[in-house]
Amino acid sequence: MEEEEEAIGFLDKVLEDEDVFLLEECELGTPTSPGSGSPFLVAVKVEAGKGLEMRKLVLSGFLASEEIYINQLEALLLPMKPLKATATTSQPVLTIQQIETIFYKIQDIYEIHKEFYDNLCPKVQQWDSQVTMGHLFQKLASQLGVYKAFVDNYKVALETAEKCSQSNNQFQKISEELKVKGPKDSKDSHTSVTMEALLYKPIDRVTRSTLVLHDLLKHTPADHPDYPLLQDALRISQNFLSSINEDIDPRRTAVTTPKGETRQLVKDGFLVEVSESSRKLRHVFLFTDVLLCAKLKKTSAGKHQQYDCKWYIPLADLVFPSPEESEASPQVHPFPDHELEDMKMKISALKSEIQKEKANKGQSRAIERLKKKMFENEFLLLLNSPTIPFRIHNRNGKSYLFLLSSDYERSEWREAIQKLQKKDLQAFVLSSVELQVLTGSCFKLRTVHNIPVTSNKDDDESPGLYGFLHVIVHSAKGFKQSANLYCTLEVDSFGYFVSKAKTRVFRDTTEPKWDEEFEIELEGSQSLRILCYEKCYDKTKVNKDNNEIVDKIMGKGQIQLDPQTVETKNWHTDVIEMNGIKVEFSMKFTSRDMSLKRTPSKKQTGVFGVKISVVTKRERSKVPYIVRQCVEEVEKRGIEEVGIYRISGVATDIQALKAVFDANNKDILLMLSDMDINAIAGTLKLYFRELPEPLLTDRLYPAFMEGIALSDPAAKENCMMHLLRTLPDPNLITFLFLLEHLKRVAEKEPINKMSLHNLATVFGPTLLRPSEVESKAHLTSAADIWSHDVMAQVQVLLYYLQHPPISFAELKRNTLYFSTDV
Repeated sequence: MEEEEEAIGFLDKVLEDEDVFLLEECELGTPTSPGSGSPFLVAVKVEAGKGLEMRKLVLSGFLASEEIYINQLEALLLPMKPLKATATTSQPVLTIQQIETIFYKIQDIYEIHKEFYDNLCPKVQQWDSQVTMGHLFQKLASQLGVYKAFVDNYKVALETAEKCSQSNNQFQKISEELKVKGPKDSKDSHTSVTMEALLYKPIDRVTRSTLVLHDLLKHTPADHPDYPLLQDALRISQNFLSSINEDIDPRRTAVTTPKGETRQLVKDGFLVEVSESSRKLRHVFLFTDVLLCAKLKKTSAGKHQQYDCKWYIPLADLVFPSPEESEASPQVHPFPDHELEDMKMKISALKSEIQKEKANKGQSRAIERLKKKMFENEFLLLLNSPTIPFRIHNRNGKSYLFLLSSDYERSEWREAIQKLQKKDLQAFVLSSVELQVLTGSCFKLRTVHNIPVTSNKDDDESPGLYGFLHVIVHSAKGFKQSANLYCTLEVDSFGYFVSKAKTRVFRDTTEPKWDEEFEIELEGSQSLRILCYEKCYDKTKVNKDNNEIVDKIMGKGQIQLDPQTVETKNWHTDVIEMNGIKVEFSMKFTSRDMSLKRTPSKKQTGVFGVKISVVTKRERSKVPYIVRQCVEEVEKRGIEEVGIYRISGVATDIQALKAVFDANNKDILLMLSDMDINAIAGTLKLYFRELPEPLLTDRLYPAFMEGIALSDPAAKENCMMHLLRTLPDPNLITFLFLLEHLKRVAEKEPINKMSLHNLATVFGPTLLRPSEVESKAHLTSAADIWSHDVMAQVQVLLYYLQHPPISFAELKRNTLYFSTDV
């Protein structure tokens, strides 16, 4: 039953993905409309030669997956004939009606796809750039109606098969192990699959032709005879998919805020509350004697908006749980990284679409529709990205849990409440009228009016900075007594704050002098925060709650990243005051287009800035020594380090290591064993960033961008493996070596908090970035560089990280590379 719900849910999910399936959302008539399979890619005008080459890759990948699908349908049909033969005997295994229910429409689906495959196969095998096959896709699309009947019957088919298995041992044996033929070139002659799994295949397959049509249209010149036929096939497929499930729930709308009358409003803001295991956006109001959690009521057009009180706690009854109590509370599971990244990609793509519409003086209705979609995605990101728990207890029993994106916000709320609690407060109960009056005042008293998403911003507001911020944390003064002190740095990204760097702990001092430099990547950032902590070494106070920091915040401050101030070539020194503590720091900014410039090393004896082929040849190695040594050291003592590769190492340590590797100094191993592990991780990243061209090469960059944008899994697999095979050997061997290392790091994610996705985010833009010529040709602004390139670079690396192990020998041996079931 779970499988069946999953299947129907799968269709819902597929049909909800407006980017791929809703006709009105994309103009199919234009060859430059963005590819739905990849919402973050810049749509490129199809160059005849390159487009047709990609067409061949798409088609050969699709053909291979069609062969697998036909074999699966064949395996499903194999027991049908003998079962029908026994149905008329005195000892039937199943009745005719049961057989017809379970195998309903399978024969028809098989014949449609077999005919399609037999006609398409010779066209792909005897490839010619002018080959036409649009009519085949057109015919396949016109026969999709058979899937409607299959989908309608699917639930009953599964239930019937399950009941028959329970009541008939013979049928149970048959249905548990159906033999599926392997592809022609495969080493596996057969694989065993359950009937339940095979019955799900058509549900899975029903969307495939639509994905392939998107890919083919993207890589078919508009004047090619196939173009109008493919367009027509896509239109039929889209309409069919929409008709399967028209009742998709509209996405929920969001809320606004409140304040108090005789009471004074001290603070308000949007927080994510976890209630009954689901996340809800709430507007929280802190008055002088009460904390009120509300949501905006839905009202009809033109009516005055109002808040609905969800709960309130008089501050006299409000307590914060102890670490022990937090430990006993249910744990919060973070939202999967890859899903958050998908939301970011959609947001970036929609921003770009809106800019394009405005530049082309597009219709205001089209712009409004895009803005609405952007808001929906930003709202989901806002709801699902926070992970830091902020727990509140009512003395009288009930507990509440909010999730925040940063320790900074949590301490702000906690400090504001604790400050009010120092006054003489009385416990009370509000009457329904009093509660109504208080909640009613919230709308006009609120200070935070809009949900913190970029779609609420005016067009002329700063889009934020994209590039690298170099920060040196110098020293701090103003501590009343000696303590073990350190600082963390946070910057905003997509509406929430992310911790990016942490200084070492300066022990037992009132005047710490860190003088540590960090390089922080900015993604449309507008603010930098510095938090100063006292390190706690008392193990009895360690709090196991997710992301809870037991260390005490001594001070915190925030500064705006003003482009005029920051975008100078010189260091800009500043002091931030926080609770009587002054922290001195310096910063300078490098825009992303500047950071793309690679300056080859003048001395060919070093390793930094020298071609990887030159280094491996000189060393007579397959993988550069620097890469092997840094990887070995990280695996030896850094693999369980929280934020390894994400937390910046100290810049001076990294420069010292760079000098030692460049000089091929005998003391390298000794220095590595003594060095802070984040500096070693930073040295490895720096090595890849300073290569004269990125590891995955300038030449193949556009092809990687096109490959990752393919929607059809088989075509994507075919293309992505073909691209790896095309890399020079030193690049490929080093890449595969690094890939296996990053997978081993991610295996320790429960401890080091570095998922495959986090690692792809760190390394993707380093291993794969456009040449200066490429970026100037396609992109107009720093924001475009981030949204269209960086997201895609992350996806490319993530694709390979999530792929089963890739062997160099196997890769070189295969001309076409398919996974067994896509």
